Amino acid sequence: MASKIEKTIQRQQEKIAEGAYYEAHQQLRVIASRYVKQSNWSAATDILFSGAHSLLKAGQGGSGGDLCIFLLDVFAKGEVKPDANSKGKLLSLLRAFPKDEPTRKKFVNEMVGWSSRQGEWPAGDPEIHHVAGTLFAEDLEPYDAERHLLLGTKDSPEVLANFEYTWYLADDSHTAPLYAARGVLPYLISGNLRAANKFFLIFSSKLASKANLGVQEVSTASSDLRVYPSLPLLNFLGLLLLAVQRGEAGLYRQLKSHYASHLKDVNWGESLDQLGEMYFNIKIPRQGNPMMDMLGNMFMGGMGGGGGGGGGGKKGAKAVGPAPSAGLD
Repeated sequence: MASKIEKTIQRQQEKIAEGAYYEAHQQLRVIASRYVKQSNWSAATDILFSGAHSLLKAGQGGSGGDLCIFLLDVFAKGEVKPDANSKGKLLSLLRAFPKDEPTRKKFVNEMVGWSSRQGEWPAGDPEIHHVAGTLFAEDLEPYDAERHLLLGTKDSPEVLANFEYTWYLADDSHTAPLYAARGVLPYLISGNLRAANKFFLIFSSKLASKANLGVQEVSTASSDLRVYPSLPLLNFLGLLLLAVQRGEAGLYRQLKSHYASHLKDVNWGESLDQLGEMYFNIKIPRQGNPMMDMLGNMFMGGMGGGGGGGGGGKKGAKAVGPAPSAGLD
């Protein structure tokens, strides 16, 4: 069987080398489908991986991408887990995609979905996110790069910081905090304090090298901090990270109050409310409908029966426990 598969692969590779892309693509689909019907997942995988890789390398993004999607379908049907072998094949194919091939984003999304269903990470495998995010960063696709790097590995904050800094350089110097926040706030909201600190350290270190930005080094017994007199919101982000590590609600309120005049100019309010609840147990005010609340209390109270009215009110908000784990990695 192994010899038969190897001969099939070699024959199709020759067709691709000769430029018979359509014929090779169609035959590869037919052969792989035959193995799928036999539940021979290994053979179908070998055929599709080899064919997809050869077509992608030949610049045939559409045909190669189609076989990549087919391969993921085989992984799903065969209940293949995201391990070194399966991820290695998929990431090799991802790297082989032509830069502007539209199928690549579909392949990434389906790969993340497969790893979420078959693996241990609900949001998708971090290594897949890291590689995808890095490729999108190289191709200057900021929103896709951010979306994946924020869910990546321990190496992702450095890639994201370098990317955000490069993106910032094309903007006005006073906008630095806006780019820093694109890493710090989402990392904190995802519970990844370690990544938020790493991102901020790398971004601010690169920023400190800019000749036209004054910077002061402030050291205390417990921490070191760069202060930028011309960038108050960047100072806010640095102090926010320190406050999160300490977990003191009073300190957080004081920090927000001190920078209130600057915070009104940015749309960080919802994120800061979330962080207040996550790390400092400061409940987010819930806006209710007074009439509906009154009717609800009346009906629930009536169903409580005589006596003391048994527990018919609204379920309380989910309790907020300790600060989330320092990292997803």
